[in-house]
Amino acid sequence: MLLSAIRRCRFLAGVVVYLSLSFAASAQAVHASADSHPAYRIAGTVVSKLDGTSLARTRVFLRDSRNREELRSVVTSEDGKFAFDDVPAGKYALVGSKRGFISAAFDQHDQFATAIVTGAGLGTENLVLKLSPAASIEGTVLDESGDPVRHALVTLYRNDHFQGVEQIHGAGNAQTDDLGAYEITGLMPGTYYVAASANPWYAVHPATGADQTNSPEANASTANFDPTLDVAYPVTYYPDATDSERATPIQFHGGERQRIDFRVAPVPALRLLVRVPGDTSHGWSAPMLEQPVFDGLTYVQTSATMVSPGTYEVSGVPAGRYNIRIRAQDVNLEMSDVEFSKDGEQIDTSTAEPLSNVKISVQIAGQNTFPPGTAVGLRTRSSSRATWYAVDPKGNTEAQPIAAGKYDVQMVGVDKLYSISSMSADGAQVSGHTATIAAGTTASISLTAVATGTVEIQGTAKRSSKGIAGAMVVLVPKDPESNRDLFRRDQSDLDGTFSLRQVAPGSYTLVAIEDGWDLDWSRAEVIAPYLKRGRPIEVRREISSPVRVKEPIEVQKK
Repeated sequence: MLLSAIRRCRFLAGVVVYLSLSFAASAQAVHASADSHPAYRIAGTVVSKLDGTSLARTRVFLRDSRNREELRSVVTSEDGKFAFDDVPAGKYALVGSKRGFISAAFDQHDQFATAIVTGAGLGTENLVLKLSPAASIEGTVLDESGDPVRHALVTLYRNDHFQGVEQIHGAGNAQTDDLGAYEITGLMPGTYYVAASANPWYAVHPATGADQTNSPEANASTANFDPTLDVAYPVTYYPDATDSERATPIQFHGGERQRIDFRVAPVPALRLLVRVPGDTSHGWSAPMLEQPVFDGLTYVQTSATMVSPGTYEVSGVPAGRYNIRIRAQDVNLEMSDVEFSKDGEQIDTSTAEPLSNVKISVQIAGQNTFPPGTAVGLRTRSSSRATWYAVDPKGNTEAQPIAAGKYDVQMVGVDKLYSISSMSADGAQVSGHTATIAAGTTASISLTAVATGTVEIQGTAKRSSKGIAGAMVVLVPKDPESNRDLFRRDQSDLDGTFSLRQVAPGSYTLVAIEDGWDLDWSRAEVIAPYLKRGRPIEVRREISSPVRVKEPIEVQKK
């Protein structure tokens, strides 16, 4: 997640700069003299992306791509028009900002946008800058009696392709107030899912194990216990599902204010008897439960009481499928996809699979120290998001116990990206940037990395000898499944030009795809058909000057 967040911040940091500078300061931007250099005009209209309505009183910023401090701004007229006169030849970022709308650059997709290019023969006076009105969700969470559920957690999930693979991940949350009401605002267009989780205020889950207590008072309390109060609320996904696979997607095109109400219903809470490994010398560890949620997992809050040596009673659990994690002496164990359906069910964890420990050591060419923020990420093939582990000043880190499987290995720093030039392992199999970890092993992975950022690839995306703006340009590494960290993307500018930065040495294929932003572009089987008409390119060494691709890249249709 850290890598995704760092990449997103590059654009967002630029937007913050746009919005934080005052109009008076921006008026001091340096203008080229029309007498000494050709000057051009950048003009157009700001409209709502939803219905094309002109947006008055919108602040429009123009920033020189070569000099971030050269910033100008204007406010649109009542008909949404804006204009910047006496603009020197060059490339410029065009950004619009208006209350109630999502700030965006010209033809923006994710963190990419099309730069405005001034020059002979380039039309820059009839631009249309589209802003999406911010959407929001509001509603209430009520219980089975129609009463408000206080402090319920409403979680928002979003479907995106940011890492080149369709992924549903958390996108925000809110807690209900005393009236059971919640609100989540500032939502971009897209596909969302919503879930509500809560605990019945009246629920009681007393331990009933025979060895739990010898207290007469406690035994009397248990005997008088009302079993109808031993209930729980399962996580409820809109509209009325208790499994994320059956959740209904909610589409936002921009500006909607949708009402999503939940009615949570209690179900009998299960009591599970979980037998865990251990002994009187080393002790026993309580089991922890986690539940699959879309493309991830979430921990489940339960109450666990040891009722006899090595046996825990886990109470307050709704029926469903769970993973069980246990720490036994020096070994971490996991049982995956266990179905809980019967009260009093006994779970024997002797068949649990041991988790693996992974130690990672890093060497960086030309660098002896590791500043705070340097991290190594491990990502499974089924996920677009890595789990990140901070590297200490000596270049070492250790992953939390992980399940057996194949993991893509990545590395990142606060102010730079890294490319893994070589990788070896003891106790694991290595192929490219992928490590295969067996169950119950202790693996040691050694990385040699180089700081990227000295190789920049420039080119032009064209169709029929004409530059195409807004195309998605992808630099695809050789063996993409094992080298996902080497992918680079850009969006072609108004004249079709593009620039791919922080490219590591290696063999690649350049492709340009029209309207390809919702493709699973990092999946080998998806990108393969486009590679046939792509352009191979070899980056042999780190250099400081840009590499110019002389022949244009053909823009292919999605």
